[in-house]
Amino acid sequence: MPQLKVTAAQMVAAARAKITEIDTSDAIAMTNDPNIVFVDLRDVRERERSGAIPGSFHCPRGMVEFWIDPDSPYFKDIFAQKDKQFVFHCASGWRSALTVATLHDMGFEAAHLKDGFSDWVKRDGPIDPCT
Repeated sequence: MPQLKVTAAQMVAAARAKITEIDTSDAIAMTNDPNIVFVDLRDVRERERSGAIPGSFHCPRGMVEFWIDPDSPYFKDIFAQKDKQFVFHCASGWRSALTVATLHDMGFEAAHLKDGFSDWVKRDGPIDPCT
């Protein structure tokens, strides 16, 4: 296999250096805040297997740039809410770090759950089942 110019871990580190990261305990405290929108980037099978943050919006990682862009035919109105703070998450914080860095480059302000849903579960954050 050829040597990579940049590893996934290096990409995540670079992304984390330029985005807002939210610790799990702070995010858990935000669960009842009507101005926070948690956005779950995980695959639907991950959500079905382990549940989801209550009230979170599911946005598959492969569609996020298209769902955010108002000029895209796939745009989702939830992302037009200027008065909301969006907190993206995945299982471990890697996919969400890369996603939020990309969204930052697009001009969309958001944060991410630093240690992901796995840490949310470990710290007994509230979980809704997904079926």
